[in-house]
Amino acid sequence: MIIDTHCHIDLYPDPRKVLQDSVIANITVLAMTNLPSHFEMGYPYFQSLKKIRLALGMHPLMADLHAKEFDLFLKNISRTSYIGEIGLDFSKEGISTKDIQIETFSKILQIITGQKKILSIHSRKAEKEVLDLLMKNNIQSAIFHWYSGGLNLIDSIVEAGYFFSINPAMVKSMSGRKIISRIPKHFILTETDGPFVEERCLPLKPGEMSSVFNFLVQEWGIPSYNVENIISSNFSRLISHLK
Repeated sequence: MIIDTHCHIDLYPDPRKVLQDSVIANITVLAMTNLPSHFEMGYPYFQSLKKIRLALGMHPLMADLHAKEFDLFLKNISRTSYIGEIGLDFSKEGISTKDIQIETFSKILQIITGQKKILSIHSRKAEKEVLDLLMKNNIQSAIFHWYSGGLNLIDSIVEAGYFFSINPAMVKSMSGRKIISRIPKHFILTETDGPFVEERCLPLKPGEMSSVFNFLVQEWGIPSYNVENIISSNFSRLISHLK
């Protein structure tokens, strides 16, 4: 079973074809959105699908629109069990809106606490702050998407029971490979982050993660079908929080 836990289907040039191809390929996809208004536009196309779910997002790099969009977030939160992409970004690109990001992320977590939701989290240059807020709000189920923080913090994230989703871009870099090696195998999920991650100058489509599986085969020293079984088992454990 191919499982892509973080992909932006709505941001491909032809989202309907990408969605249709994903259905035909019978892959499992958690499709992120960057704003509640994007979720509203896409929801009718995903509503009847079993293996492809649309997540309700509020991307930290779109903080200037958070206040305008927040009522839409509240309106749509009951429509999905998946929340993403949300989080914090304190990189050069995002640091100017740090205060808005923290306010929005904190409000979302306060609303979600106690609800059966799975979060896909953006945490660039703000990994410790994200973890602290998740734990403060007693969030039970979250995935650190494309984690790029310190190796030591990985242990604390695992101890809190949160997962990591890894993609082909991480496999290509030395720092990414070190991070993957540090994560216990039972806390790893797979993602493409398409269309933002490319291979051979083309955006990855949902489920195109062969380089990740090849790396894990080498890293874990087990056959590919065992890697697939571990990822599937991890995903089953993740969604068990929704029952």
